[in-house]
Amino acid sequence: MKRDDLLTCDDNALLAECRLDFFKATGKGGQKRNKTSSAVRLIHVPTGIQAADCSERSQLRNRINALKKLRYELAFKLREPPGEPPEIGSLRPIDTARLFDLFDAVAFDHAAAAAQLGVSPSKLLKTMSRRPAVFAFFNECRVRRGLSVLHA
Repeated sequence: MKRDDLLTCDDNALLAECRLDFFKATGKGGQKRNKTSSAVRLIHVPTGIQAADCSERSQLRNRINALKKLRYELAFKLREPPGEPPEIGSLRPIDTARLFDLFDAVAFDHAAAAAQLGVSPSKLLKTMSRRPAVFAFFNECRVRRGLSVLHA
């Protein structure tokens, strides 16, 4: 399945391509958390990309949260040539992926990306900062390229 299809398909279709692991998590939550395998790890078999969640006592809720995290991990790590522009206001996984495709094409120059999107550089940074994981990954990529860390 192509990246954009993975990011927009329903949960069951994405789960069909994943291996599910359940395990006991440590941390707050008391006896129930330490005795039940409520933590969930999803591994997308074709790519090897994985995400886990153990924030809830419920295995079902952890699986839902892990699926959301997996979609963002796929968006962060799978690149395609820039195509359809992202919808800046939403930062859904599909828009996040398309935004990082654009960043990759302009060598993570946020001003150049903002100009192509028709927004100001500060608006682009503020929009990304609403999702801390997106903003952190953006800065990671900049540092790997020898660029400075940006702040919103």
